[in-house]
Amino acid sequence: MRRDDHDDDSDDLRRRDRDILVAAEIAEALAVTTYTNIIDGAPFFSRLPDDDQGYLVAARQEEMSHYLLEQSVTSEPTPFKSFFYPKGMFQDAQTTLNVLVTLEDAFIAAYLVGVRHFSTADSRVTAARIMGIESDHRTLARVLAGDVASQDGGPIEKITGAQGVAESADPPNNSGYERTLCWKSINQAVAALTPFADINAAKAAGFDVSKSFGFDPFTPKLPNPLGDFISFTGCQ
Repeated sequence: MRRDDHDDDSDDLRRRDRDILVAAEIAEALAVTTYTNIIDGAPFFSRLPDDDQGYLVAARQEEMSHYLLEQSVTSEPTPFKSFFYPKGMFQDAQTTLNVLVTLEDAFIAAYLVGVRHFSTADSRVTAARIMGIESDHRTLARVLAGDVASQDGGPIEKITGAQGVAESADPPNNSGYERTLCWKSINQAVAALTPFADINAAKAAGFDVSKSFGFDPFTPKLPNPLGDFISFTGCQ
């Protein structure tokens, strides 16, 4: 995903491409904020096994990398820099995992919109590559359910994602194919995420608006920056 990545003769991003990228920036800023506050403030986090904690730490790094990649193309930051969450978020393990899976469901579907609508082949492949990581995050979030300590309400047996249906956490990888949520426009993704970003929509959704959580960007530490790694042997 580069400025000179195009299938036509224009050097400018198409408007639809930019709309998708800005929506993706909002989603990634929300993701970073979510993982940051689980790690820093959720009481159940410290009682998770070390490998589960490591997954959450790594996911935060990956989401920040996604954000910076998208920002490098749009040359503008996310229009939303603080977020709201449902009541009980971070303090209650069940609520937190429900929201985390809901968000990852939305991110998967949003990047599939990018796969459908980006104007260049390279951008569509990049969207698919990021979507694959969001799919990892969804599955690993569901892995956490069985590892939640009893004092935190665990083990958690069911998780409710974006479609509002409580699904068994066993098996964690319960999607044979990624779920599109029937989204064909990036506006559907924006609408789904708006309660997390807009105080009036948050109120209407019954979210806790007594406190917002700020997006705090940082420099991620990944084996390869901004998706540079493609294969161990390179491409011919």
